[in-house]
Amino acid sequence: MPRSTAKRESRAVPGASGNDPGTNPTPLCGSLIQALVRYRDPSWPRAVFELSVTGCSLSLGWGLMWLSLGVGYWLTLLLAIPTAGFLVRLFMIQHDCGHGAFFGRRFANDLIGRVIGVLTLTPYDYWKRNHALHHATSANLDRRGIGDILTLTLSEYLSRSPWGRFAYRAYRHPVVMFGIGPAYLFLLQHRLPFEQMRQGWRPWVNVTATNLGITVIAAVCIWFIGAGPFLAVYLPVMLLAASIGVWLFYVQHQFEAVVWSRDPDWSLPEGALLGSSHYDLPALFRWFTANIGIHHIHHLSSRIPFYRLREALRDHPQLQTVGRVTLGESLRGIRLALWDESRQKLVSFQEAATASALADR
Repeated sequence: MPRSTAKRESRAVPGASGNDPGTNPTPLCGSLIQALVRYRDPSWPRAVFELSVTGCSLSLGWGLMWLSLGVGYWLTLLLAIPTAGFLVRLFMIQHDCGHGAFFGRRFANDLIGRVIGVLTLTPYDYWKRNHALHHATSANLDRRGIGDILTLTLSEYLSRSPWGRFAYRAYRHPVVMFGIGPAYLFLLQHRLPFEQMRQGWRPWVNVTATNLGITVIAAVCIWFIGAGPFLAVYLPVMLLAASIGVWLFYVQHQFEAVVWSRDPDWSLPEGALLGSSHYDLPALFRWFTANIGIHHIHHLSSRIPFYRLREALRDHPQLQTVGRVTLGESLRGIRLALWDESRQKLVSFQEAATASALADR
């Protein structure tokens, strides 16, 4: 039996479908997908309620931040924290729209998703395609590079030049990964769809329309309150929300128990379940992040609206421990940066240095 297969079998879904641990998880994942179908029906009243609560809360947060400028910028920055949380939640609604999960009709999903994209600086159609590719290739080592965080294998890292290793370490540094990187992604990279150059004119139309919408809204706000107050309110919220968003995406696929494999051994259901975490957050954080921490179920059945993910997890208790990551464990997971194919696990740069030293002997 190949090493990778043996490793995956040892991480099978505990107790799923009444099977013993150690069973190949692929058929179990298939049965789970069928069981999750019943949670895929969206509710128009619930969707409108969630959108209204989130949109109104975000508007209120921005308004209070603007009013607080007359009190002190310390208060403005303090208010930016919950306001950024509301913007993250709005992005998660856009995310559900991209999966066709928020409303029952595609037109409504696409319309709301494109409008929200102006506020989140994320061109809806451009992002939707990249994210669909991410779902289709999740945990596949042979199809990395689209809609994911660059992760080298240990052998790829060791084969790089000193400059190549330095560049990768810089990319994975927390300041870059969760600070500079998110700012670049949302403020600059999303403005031009170079990643979809071969897709014709459609990505350019969507991105251009989004950029135009951003420009109009910014111009109106600047007209009424001035450029300084507008930037003082919007930038901290956007930058903080961008960092939170990248952090969430990072934890969803970069955790100690993650399972990645190459094409001969990879399957979509297994990659979805075992390549995604269950980020078990406190209740308040779950609300702000729209249950996106239940990411393993989301990847298994992306058409489930976020407001039904908790229900699905509750009804399938065997999934509560699969890929479970607590808040504290996620912070410790920042050190994991390389996939060691021989041991089938993520390792740190320190472990990579040890492996390199042993190889040089």
